[in-house]
Amino acid sequence: MELLTRLTTEFFKALADMGAAVVLPIIIALLGIFFRMKIGAAIKAGLLVGIGFTGLSLVITLLVSTIEPVMDYYKKMGTGFTTVDIGFPAVGAAAWSVPWAALSIPVIVVLNLVLIRLKLVKVLNVDIWNYIHFMIPGVMAAALFNAAWLGFVVTVVFSVVALYAGQWLAPKWEEYFELDGTTCTTLSFVALYYPIAVGLNKLVDLIPGVRNIDVNMDKIEKRLGFFGDPAFIGLIVGLFLGLLTRQPITSILTICVGFAAVMILLPRMVGVMMEGIRPLSSAAGDYMRKRVNTDSKIWIGMDVALGLGDPVAITATGLGDPVAITATAITIPFVILYAFIIPGMSFFPLGL
Repeated sequence: MELLTRLTTEFFKALADMGAAVVLPIIIALLGIFFRMKIGAAIKAGLLVGIGFTGLSLVITLLVSTIEPVMDYYKKMGTGFTTVDIGFPAVGAAAWSVPWAALSIPVIVVLNLVLIRLKLVKVLNVDIWNYIHFMIPGVMAAALFNAAWLGFVVTVVFSVVALYAGQWLAPKWEEYFELDGTTCTTLSFVALYYPIAVGLNKLVDLIPGVRNIDVNMDKIEKRLGFFGDPAFIGLIVGLFLGLLTRQPITSILTICVGFAAVMILLPRMVGVMMEGIRPLSSAAGDYMRKRVNTDSKIWIGMDVALGLGDPVAITATGLGDPVAITATAITIPFVILYAFIIPGMSFFPLGL
């Protein structure tokens, strides 16, 4: 039994180590076949999702390398930091090594299908890589109370929380991003960041004057013409960050082009992913309507990265204005700067 558990754990960890770009196509293809898609169509859907995610990862890598000189500028400003953020991927990879990882994955998948069949939830979470969001709280619970069984229970419970949070978010997600048939099941976003954002938005709505400000990229682009184009916005963001961190002219130009490239390429990669997700979403809905005898819509739960083309009206070309990237890029240097400003701060936010 112990050998079987160890082998199963190693199998799922190896699968996770291959990354979402490999795991997602396999999962999408298998689900497509399960939901009675033609084998060729299911494989194509999986490949498109994998291709899109690979492209998305490459664009994010470009973003990280583009912002690196900006981060290096702050790292040279001082010392005294005893804790460094190693980044979520490193923590997530470690989470797959816990003893209950092998058992929790099939339990989460089966439980998700059972809840759908019982009409208790309308979200099918295919984002297996992000199961680490459930395992990390489980690891913390197990460590705090020295109880592995509790870690397993916490992991499974959080997987269900993600389903209901994703279902709560789904209508708004579809409406804003125009990503039909999908929702987000990344736990940290749907159960923490989004509720906080909703609360802050309601607070802003109570402030006279401020609540009437409409910062809409579509309107800005129409009014500014070329100057509101995503590529030009990326160039301006790069110029701002380069000047803010006193980069040499050669670095500033590299940063400008890098951000412009990210602004154009990222929505296109989201468009490719959606070409694969749409047929799966449709097949899942048809399957569940026949088997469960319900007209309820089934949403496919995906990584929050799917929304990085914000706001994106997915077309054949996948055009859009990635406001999320613009806001994040501008925010990064200030977040790092806070580490130097806040008295007694020993934590350095290095990870991206």
